[in-house]
Formats: sequence, C-alpha cells, structure tokens
Amino acid sequence: MTHKSSRYTSRRFFPSAKQSRGSASAIAARTMLISRLELKNWRNFRHVDVPLRTRTFVIGANASGKSNLLDVLRFMGDICKTAGGGLQKAIEDRGGLTKLRCLQARTDHEVEIHVEISKDADSTPIWEYTLAFKPEGKGLHRVLVTREIVKRAGRSTPVLNRPDIDDKKDVLRRTQTAIEQINSNSEFREVADFFRETTYLHLIPQLLKHDEIGARIAEGDPFGQGLLQRIAKTPKPTRDARLRRIAQSLAKAVPQFDQLKYEQDKNTGHPHLLASYQHWRSHGAWEREDQFSDGALRLLGLLWMLQESASLLLLEEPELSLNDAIVGHIPLMIDRVLRKQKAFERQVIVTTHSKALLSNPLDGRAILLLQPTSDGTVARVADDTELKLMSQGLSPAEVLLPKTRPQDIDQLGLFA
Repeated sequence: MTHKSSRYTSRRFFPSAKQSRGSASAIAARTMLISRLELKNWRNFRHVDVPLRTRTFVIGANASGKSNLLDVLRFMGDICKTAGGGLQKAIEDRGGLTKLRCLQARTDHEVEIHVEISKDADSTPIWEYTLAFKPEGKGLHRVLVTREIVKRAGRSTPVLNRPDIDDKKDVLRRTQTAIEQINSNSEFREVADFFRETTYLHLIPQLLKHDEIGARIAEGDPFGQGLLQRIAKTPKPTRDARLRRIAQSLAKAVPQFDQLKYEQDKNTGHPHLLASYQHWRSHGAWEREDQFSDGALRLLGLLWMLQESASLLLLEEPELSLNDAIVGHIPLMIDRVLRKQKAFERQVIVTTHSKALLSNPLDGRAILLLQPTSDGTVARVADDTELKLMSQGLSPAEVLLPKTRPQDIDQLGLFA
C-alpha cells in the first residue's frame, strides 16, 4: 500500500464545554483537515486512495460503504479518546477484527489506514499518519500493531516508526498504539487531538422525542440523543445566541414557526426546547420538543451542531425527514453558518442519496463516488469527462448520481 495522503478522524458528537476549549494542541488541530485518505482491507474496501476536500459529499448505492467510510474516521477518534479508548476497544466495539477486515481480502489479514493532514485541501501535508494491524496468528487472538508511522513536514526522518527495538523485545507493547498513549504521543499530540475532536451526527428524532426508547445514551452520542443535555450545559449567553440563529432559519423552513426557547422543568430539572407558532393563540401557545416534527428536530440538531465546534464534522444523510426544498439548501446553509462562526474552513464530510442536495452547483472534485464490485467497493472522484460535464452546467445529480443506481433495480417491482 503506497502512503500518499489522507484525512479523517472521529470523536464524540457533543464534547464537554471544557473539552471544547481544549489544549493548545487541540486548538491547533481544529485548523487542520484530512486532505487524503488511503485504506487497505477496511470493511467494504480492499483498497481506497482518495483526496478529500473542505466539503466532501459521499454518494453510492445502499450497502456500498458510505457509513463504513465515515466509520474509519470515527475509529481513529475512538482510539484517541482520553478515557476508555484505545485500539483494542475500538476494534472490540465493532465486533472484532473479523468484522473490520474486508471479506475480499482472502489471505491478506492486515488492515491499514493512512491519512494526510493539511492546513487546507490544496496545500502540502503537515502530518502523515499510518496505522496497520492484524491478528497475531498464534492462538492468542490478540490484534497487534504491524506498523505505526508518523511523519511531519520539514522532518527528514519519521517522528515515529514502529515496530521499534522495544516492540521487538516486548510483543505486548504492540497491542497498543502510540497515538493513544499520552507518554508516547507528545511529539505529535495535535494529531491525536485532531482525531479525537471529530464530530459524527446521524440524528434520530425519535430518540429525542421518546426517552423510553433508550435510557442509555450511546457512547459519543452519534444519534443526537443527548442534544438537550448538551444545550443545557452551554452557558446561557452562548445558548441563547445559538437558539436565536436557529429560530431565524426555522422560521424560513417551518410553516407558521414563530419562536424557539430553552426551558428547564421546575419539577424534574429536565431540559426542554419549546416552540410557538403564529397560528396558535397568543398566550400559552408553546409546544415541547416531543411535539416537533421529525424534520424540524433534524434541522435544529444540524444547525446546533454546526455552531458547536470547529472540528471535522461527519454528517450521515442529513436530508432524511426534510422537504426537498430545504434539502437543496443544505450545502449553502453549512457554508453560511460556518462563515458566521468564523469557521468556514471547517471540514464537513456528508453521505447522501439526495437528488435535491446534489442538484446544487457543487465542486465536482468534492463528490466521492462509491461503486461496489466483485472485488470490493471502489471509491473515486469524478473523472475528466464528468468534470467537464459539470463545468458546462450539469449538476452532480445529473452526472454522478445515476451511477449509484443498482443495475437490476427495475426488476424490484416484479418481486413476488
């Protein structure tokens, strides 16, 4: 596997306010992005080598690997968690190495991840990180690091190059990565902070509306179940300012929407969001979040999260439950919110099926197309012909989206 460049990360959906402020290296990490991602034997993919942009839209048929591509970035964030993280737990949480390794890999049992991290999508990488691991193969069922390399721009030799002499003397050391250990990552801690700070969101409105569905919030809160708690922990001036901006957007997207406010239940202490509508009576005309539409909750969660951090953001199908007219404005909405937050260079990677979203005049280089084959999923950017068509006025929805269409989909209606 050649090591060119890559970019990805993963982190909790809502970090604590203290974590959000972070160390100097964490603050520096938020100004970076992944410019290239390279994978070997990761889930659907035998081999991936793709550039990533400040905005990247991942498209593909069902089960082509869109979520799995995002998960490699979450995987790295899980490794780098300061509490309860590490390589072995990240693998265990995903069902073990047999669930991670590409089925088409056959005799090659090694999984490899390589990323390049840059200041922007078109600049020379400032960091390169490579991690490879495989089963020990001696009946102990341990997963061992076979390669961990860190390179920094301007350095002729790697900052880290494992396995080293100590690893060869003590094999148990290879069950852990250096990036997960504070004592070992001091020279490249901003890389660990970068991965750990990643945000992933696939908001499920029903988890917000109905507490009884699941009392325990999943680690990292990937489904936005802890949104209200996060809003509650935000300092009041910041919280009120964010909610005002969200209300302005909801007023344009939700018919008769008027106001949005935060309130804490006096009896239970539980946080709530309340909204009023112009067609309701003037007094007492407020409804709670469990009465919001799914689309309103998804849009609210997206708008809040965009204001929450400047770290890498992974969005899973943000178009769900939303009207196509709203979906068509998602790319512009992301840009405008981040510009107001002075975080326009924040990297956002979006998976989508939406024709409405892809009907925007997006940069053709920002579309990543996944195409399943008998030898694993292939990931690629638009070729010269496709880029030319888009430069002449056609949208990604017209040029690239038809290539995600399953070959025999017209036969689905004949199923009996």
